Amino acid sequence: MKKQSWKKYSEKKLPFNLLKNKIKKLFKRNAVKEYNTGKIRKKLNVSNSKGQIHEILKILLKENFITITGHGNYVFNGINKAKNRKLPYAGDKKKVFYTGIVDKTKTGAGYIIVKELPYDVYVNNRYMMTAMDGDKVKVELLFSKRGSKNDGRIVEIIKRAKTQFIGTFRNFGNYASVTVTGVKDELEIFIQDYDRENIKGGSKVFAEITEWRGTKNPIPWGRIINSLDDYEQNDIEMKSILINNGFKLEFSEEVLAEADKLPKEITEEEISKRRDFRDTLTITIDPDTAKDFDDALSIRYLDNGNIEVGIHIADVSHYVKPGTELDKEAYDQSTSVYLVDRVDPMLPEILSNELCSLRPDEESLTFSAVFEFNKNLNIVKRWFGKTIIHSDRRFAYEEAQEIMDNNEGDYAKELIQLNTIAKKLRKDRFKKGSIDFNTEEVKFKLDEKGKPIGLYVKERKDAHLLVEDFMLLANKEVAAFIVGKSKAKEIPFVYRVHDLPDPDKLLDFANFAKEFGVKLKLDTPEQVAKSFTELSKRSEEDEALKMLIPLALRTMSKAIYTSDNIGHYGLGFEKYTHFTSPIRRYADVLVHRILEMNLKGTKRVDKAALEDKCRHISEQERKAITAERESIKYKQVEFITDHIGEVFDGVVTGFIAKGMFVEIIESKVEGMVEFNTLDQVYILDESNLKVVGKKDGDVIKIGDKIRIRVKDADLQRRRVDFELAEEGE
Repeated sequence: MKKQSWKKYSEKKLPFNLLKNKIKKLFKRNAVKEYNTGKIRKKLNVSNSKGQIHEILKILLKENFITITGHGNYVFNGINKAKNRKLPYAGDKKKVFYTGIVDKTKTGAGYIIVKELPYDVYVNNRYMMTAMDGDKVKVELLFSKRGSKNDGRIVEIIKRAKTQFIGTFRNFGNYASVTVTGVKDELEIFIQDYDRENIKGGSKVFAEITEWRGTKNPIPWGRIINSLDDYEQNDIEMKSILINNGFKLEFSEEVLAEADKLPKEITEEEISKRRDFRDTLTITIDPDTAKDFDDALSIRYLDNGNIEVGIHIADVSHYVKPGTELDKEAYDQSTSVYLVDRVDPMLPEILSNELCSLRPDEESLTFSAVFEFNKNLNIVKRWFGKTIIHSDRRFAYEEAQEIMDNNEGDYAKELIQLNTIAKKLRKDRFKKGSIDFNTEEVKFKLDEKGKPIGLYVKERKDAHLLVEDFMLLANKEVAAFIVGKSKAKEIPFVYRVHDLPDPDKLLDFANFAKEFGVKLKLDTPEQVAKSFTELSKRSEEDEALKMLIPLALRTMSKAIYTSDNIGHYGLGFEKYTHFTSPIRRYADVLVHRILEMNLKGTKRVDKAALEDKCRHISEQERKAITAERESIKYKQVEFITDHIGEVFDGVVTGFIAKGMFVEIIESKVEGMVEFNTLDQVYILDESNLKVVGKKDGDVIKIGDKIRIRVKDADLQRRRVDFELAEEGE
């Protein structure tokens, strides 16, 4: 993955040669995109005349650096060095095909993620065939007169991401169907054979697509695996979210049998291979409801006056070996999925809650990162390796916080010392460019049946941050260790990377933030990071600025896994990986394996194969995030159904052509106020950050506070409708 280059927004009119170099970089960076003089001027944010830009384009044409397309635009004519071939461009008469993964949008269109291309291929809804989110497809590149908004069409579905779904059964007499609804995919599976006596219309069922019939417009046909009538509604909905996002509800018999055969006892032979921390004070700090504990901290005061801190991670790779059924299924899922009321684990319970859980008063096998801090709390020594620990105490976050606040309780001295070191790590991180986004996380109070009876925003105190900072330290230092060993020859590795913000989104956001009295400095990535951190701090004191935080986050790139290290912009780290959660992330399992291979020598894995795994893991992570958000949305809608007709204070959070999204300040429930319910037509600004009334010029912008009434709540569609409250309500 090539790191995105940075554009200085302060640039206006550039000298001829500098402008020429900028234009060349633009074409090379966006190798298959078409540009004209106007687009170039806007993209580079320069005030040079179109005539001057046109002169440069004529020179680049003579130099054969670019070529002109059939639409009067210009496109890069260079060589893709990695493949030693020309990239396709609009003037090519030969059809160009690629294989990629579908990232479907709510509108039914999609982006095809193609690893060979520096951009995602957009596919209009009418060219999607029957592709669903996550499917592996063959896409043909297109170049329309409208530019890159319609630049591909799917010509073949190579592999389906999922075949099993939960939906609503409907009986039509001589045939039946199962209707599946989701955030990204909606489909109807036709059924011929089913249990006519026990499955009735309107039932929720677990179904599987067995074939697609037809050639021009294929239709899915399948079978019903079982009826879900005996399940609670909440249970059905949560299972639907998991299944419809491509996650399994149960482990296969082969996986469970393999897990049951794993050794339960730790042998003396295994202990002899490890560094022994059993006599070193070791604790875990986790949520009160946690069932698995995959990280622990140890602290020891050394004779030289220094302090040794160990970050101990469950040694999952000791139990999950490459090529086993356990490994295959863990890789297939790649991540545990955390819904509001349950966890869909990556590993069977015997591993996640027993063998690899660092439970108190038990010996556990771990993989550790150990650091020695001097009296100034600077790191003077590092060590990585396999260990054995004995957890002395399990703390809930609230319990640890109370002890630190009162300087009284079990291991108060050690907790306060760990917190002091964590604060120093945090301060250093922010000083070097880490962005502090103080985002709000919604939590639910549920009754015994899983129905939400209250919502609240989770507090992040020192106890949470303490654990977080030590985990960040371990992740950063493990990546630095591998990079250090790669100086002679690269060691392919799994990095967690985060590219620079999107320049165009950033500029739109900066202009919008000015309306709130917030001025962002955009000349360098470091200035942007500092501006965002300052904004986050100000938002803690100024409620109006809180709405800018999610907008700032939208300018950011998505963090992904890749074998190409470009650093992590958001954290301000040049080297970063994920080492600290192998119970719930397969990426960490891979990191453990590669780290172990290279502790005593230099060993390499196949980089291309590793990159394919990184892509799969990133895709699974994206699906898990979608599932988690769907469960939160469902619970929010379920909560608000008991408040139809009530009036609340809300804040505008976004716009689409149809209406504006409003979030209830107290409960964080989001719904829509449709524009057709208002007293005039509103036009959406091109920035999508505000709307303007056509009749009187009234402006509604993100962050505006309004009073709304809950009009309707649709659990099936997971949608809440608001209307503006009457004046005085």
